[in-house]
Order: sequence, then C-alpha cells, then structure tokens
Amino acid sequence: MKKFMMIFIGADYGELGLSPEEIQERMQKWFTWHEKMASQDIVVSGEALKPEISTISGKDKVVTDNVAVESKELIGGFYVIKAANLDEAKVVAQDFPDYELGSSVQIQEVMEFDNF
Repeated sequence: MKKFMMIFIGADYGELGLSPEEIQERMQKWFTWHEKMASQDIVVSGEALKPEISTISGKDKVVTDNVAVESKELIGGFYVIKAANLDEAKVVAQDFPDYELGSSVQIQEVMEFDNF
C-alpha cells in the first residue's frame, strides 16, 4: 500500500457564521468519516490545524505572520491514508464532510525514500 496525504482546504467554520449546533453537526460528520477510515485500517495520521500561520521564505528568511483566513485558502487539516493507488485515495476522499461548504481536498502521494 502507498501513502497519500489528503489536505483539506476551505473556510474557517467561525468565518462562515455557523452556530454552535451546526459546528457540532459538522464535527459529527468528521468523526463518522474518521471512524469509517479507521475501521478499514487506512488512517496513518491526521490532524486539524489552527488558523494562525508563520511563513519563512527566501534567502533572507523573511518571516510573515498572519491568520490563514487572510490568505483566502485555509488549510484546515490533513489525513495521511493508505491506498493502493491515487484512484483508490480519490474514492476515500468522496466522503469528505465539507464539500457542501465549498471546501476541497488536495490529494498527493507521499514520497517514500529507500534506506540510504
């Protein structure tokens, strides 16, 4: 099995104006999706991310601090899953709970390096 990272891109629930009840419903969808993947033994890891970002870039190592929502594309979290191939990983991503909020999933295969 190969590893694939699913990166979740969308709006911060707080910025969408969701009520506490709506957020709870949304989180239940996430828990259900996680449980489905866990029961299939395909979850390697996964985390939700806070919206604060520090970016260090360039040869001068310039630091830019901001809140992710200012960048218009919040990376809200990720999962690393096991799948036979990219097509199989795409099937897993079909259950992502936030498509209806206009969010998206970026899927990339994790590069495996042989022992040197």
